[in-house]
Amino acid sequence: MGKIIVVGSSNTDLITRVERFPKAGETVEGKHFMLAMGGKGANQALAAHKLGGEVKFITSMGDDINGENALKYYQKEGLDVKSSLIIKGTPSGTATILVDENGENCIVITPGANNGLSPEYVFERKEEIRSASLLLLQMEIPYESVIESCRIASEANTNIMLNVAPARSLAREVIRLVDILVVNETEAEIISGEKVIEVGEQAVVDKLLALGARSVVLTLGSRGCFMKSESEHYTIPAFKVKPVDSTGAGDTFCGALAVGLNKGWGWKDALIFASAASAICVTRMGAQPSIPTEKEVQFFLNKYQSTSNNTH
Repeated sequence: MGKIIVVGSSNTDLITRVERFPKAGETVEGKHFMLAMGGKGANQALAAHKLGGEVKFITSMGDDINGENALKYYQKEGLDVKSSLIIKGTPSGTATILVDENGENCIVITPGANNGLSPEYVFERKEEIRSASLLLLQMEIPYESVIESCRIASEANTNIMLNVAPARSLAREVIRLVDILVVNETEAEIISGEKVIEVGEQAVVDKLLALGARSVVLTLGSRGCFMKSESEHYTIPAFKVKPVDSTGAGDTFCGALAVGLNKGWGWKDALIFASAASAICVTRMGAQPSIPTEKEVQFFLNKYQSTSNNTH
């Protein structure tokens, strides 16, 4: 099994649990506050690390207290962040997150130093990207840096997994570089130009494949996920759990999927593993604090399998 390189964002999450989201101009009382590390890149990197992958994380942080705390935290967790960029005089990225009683969230991202993760810096790390077996990317860093990362990896035949979150359109030339495109319904619609409600989920995925992606994973929240490539397709239902906070669930899914595929597992096993990891994630508060370990996921799957067998 080769190394997974994650190029992406790092944030400090300020999380407040509320009974309901406030309306414009309204003040509501928070029920609980939590400070935690976050950012889609960091979430996916730590998930892949905790779930059994050999991971290197390339990110950008400011030289402020949030950046210092993040670096110390990742080092304590055993995540390799030695290739990260530290920008003087620039605040690290933050995310202000409200979570309601149903576990739904709304988020305000302030990128800060994440915007400094430039194509030039990515190019400086080209040998690390080329030596990896899988590159994992998201969209909380400059688009040009995502393109540069894909270009470097593609030239070295490094597998590329791109999670198009937050949602945005992609140039067809970029899509053609991607081996594994991971999107939710909104992201799939923006990239494909098709509406799921009008043409259906499979037709939207087919459009993404026609645009050049080698395989597509469409995540469907509480309904599970759908994967399709030229030769395979799977529908994996979500595990039934009581949600507490959905923050980080998609990132945990991506990190887990990267690990499974990088270990050489088949698509079905990798998707089930990723679905189980994200199911555990939503039962806990926070993004990174909710990421399970590989042992926890295996225990969850064994327990679920045992329960299923006892009901037949």
